[in-house]
Amino acid sequence: MWQALRSELHPLGLEIVTVGMDTMGPEACRPYIEAASPEHPSLVDVGHAMAERFGVVNIPNGIWIDEEGVVVRPAEPAFPGEHRPRGGPPPEGFPEHMRDIVVEASKIQTDPEAYVDALRDWVDRGAESPYALSPDEVVTRSAPRGRAEAEGAAHFELAQHLWRGGREDEAIGHFREAHRLQPDNFSYKRQAWSMASPGTGPFERFWQGPVEGREHEWPYESDWLSEVRQRGAERYYPELDL
Repeated sequence: MWQALRSELHPLGLEIVTVGMDTMGPEACRPYIEAASPEHPSLVDVGHAMAERFGVVNIPNGIWIDEEGVVVRPAEPAFPGEHRPRGGPPPEGFPEHMRDIVVEASKIQTDPEAYVDALRDWVDRGAESPYALSPDEVVTRSAPRGRAEAEGAAHFELAQHLWRGGREDEAIGHFREAHRLQPDNFSYKRQAWSMASPGTGPFERFWQGPVEGREHEWPYESDWLSEVRQRGAERYYPELDL
């Protein structure tokens, strides 16, 4: 979907750069990038630098940067078009846990039409677009960077280092601490949940939770499904402020 929007707006001067954040490296993202066949740059951020430096706490997020390299809209929910099925049963053959995830995900509220309209307006009008924010507005809307956020980023970075080095038990403690310090950072949580998910065939990367009968093996206080149910799917993303 980003490719279609890029094809439309690139002749007018917009370049789209997609960034996959995955501690496990490029091979974890490769199948999805190749399936999309993008013409725009598609990067893999192994260290989650996007999350730390730009305040990305969930995906997909978008950041607008003008020709001078200045951020004119900070990280916010970003959708190029309809991104998930609305209504209807999950596909046949899904395990019950994945069916529950699909049902819950279908309740998540987004406004892709409004986002794309705003993006088109910015491409057309540049700095004159009402959607291009002033530097002060960008700072005001940016995610806070206090002590908890700084310490959470440090724990998350250490956890990734330990996990890649095969010291998974040690890494989990630091992932948990990052989650405690930044409870609304789904970027941190989903990465840890994905890597801890048990082998479930083609659903492994999206399972992000325990397997029935093996709940005692799950190392985290929550998982994607239970957390979204607790928060309410309608509050999974903050309302887009255009």
